[in-house]
Amino acid sequence: MADTANTGSAIALSSADYGDSELAALQLVLWREAQSSGPLTQAFEQAFAGWLGRKHAIAVSSSTIACLLVLRAAGIGSGDTVMASSYSWRHLAHAIHWSGARPLLSEIDYWSQTLAADKIETALQREPHAKVKALLVNNTNGHPADWQALRTLAHAQQWLLIEDASESIGSRYQGQLTGCFGDVAIFDFSQPSALCCGKAAIIVTDDDTLALKLRHYRQHGSEDQASLSASLRPPLDAGISELTAALGLVQLKRLPEILTRRKQVEAWYQAQISSFEGIKPPYIGPGVDEVHWMLYCVHLGTRFSASSRDAMVEDMATERVEAAAYCRPLHLQRAYVEQYGMRKGQLLVTEKVADRSIALPFHSGLTEDQIAFIVKTAKDASINVGAGAAIYL
Repeated sequence: MADTANTGSAIALSSADYGDSELAALQLVLWREAQSSGPLTQAFEQAFAGWLGRKHAIAVSSSTIACLLVLRAAGIGSGDTVMASSYSWRHLAHAIHWSGARPLLSEIDYWSQTLAADKIETALQREPHAKVKALLVNNTNGHPADWQALRTLAHAQQWLLIEDASESIGSRYQGQLTGCFGDVAIFDFSQPSALCCGKAAIIVTDDDTLALKLRHYRQHGSEDQASLSASLRPPLDAGISELTAALGLVQLKRLPEILTRRKQVEAWYQAQISSFEGIKPPYIGPGVDEVHWMLYCVHLGTRFSASSRDAMVEDMATERVEAAAYCRPLHLQRAYVEQYGMRKGQLLVTEKVADRSIALPFHSGLTEDQIAFIVKTAKDASINVGAGAAIYL
């Protein structure tokens, strides 16, 4: 393989895009008296809601907590069922379990890897007595789901529609930014998000009542410390610090610049990876105006298996390039198998896609030479494992 000296240090899968602006913002916060849930948190919430065009934004400590609070505020818990994709950001789906509800995992579309509206009925037939209360849909790796079909289905069934926009900040569907399609939507701001605050999340909604409940469940304000309501509806300590909010404000202001730089990295990838035999352009579904990928995912040919994909990841690691399996499907993970009776063969499209999906480094700090090295390393690794080259993105 090529000499890594051409690329300098190891190439990480993701990296936050921080600079002097972020450092200056943090230094200012360190001199403030308020360090927890102060004016910067409110400013970040207002700025994010304004950027997205939604009425309310509630900043919380993580996306798992965000989803848990949404389910709690919607009165969803023990005895209820929430439909979701097995091919998803696992942190949100885990909140279904913690809420006391039961996850019912459904199949994805082969090309977009988002939840397939026309296959949800099949999942319902597996559990005909399930009391479905909500539909949790993710924009997989930045590609918007089929929101027109999913919204129609959710509203017809009177399900709460939860949009997991964790991976898709900046992507657009039918003229609107992702995060605008669910009754409530969740963004995650940990790596590898383009907008990174270290670790945080935000919930957005236009529902005044739901927003009020979410703010209550997130934490008490200082003026509510002695409130008797604590014994009736005790909140979590799930807010964010002023340091986190300061990062969020700067990152949101810089988001157009960050996304533009990531688009350049994507263009370098596309130019380099076209040397693979049979490569097709990245799939963009109907109604999708713009996709901002969270990671650069290559979907390998049918000659690959999960083990050969993992061997590629190990091969690339020896060349100091961090790659990863994009998703380990939830229905194959031990907790879901043992607690909910899920099994291999239940979601065949999900399994096929997951076995052959490899995530390559993707962040705004990558150079054109590094992209060339990553692609050559991936190509060499695919040959080393004896499976041939990738066939589509």
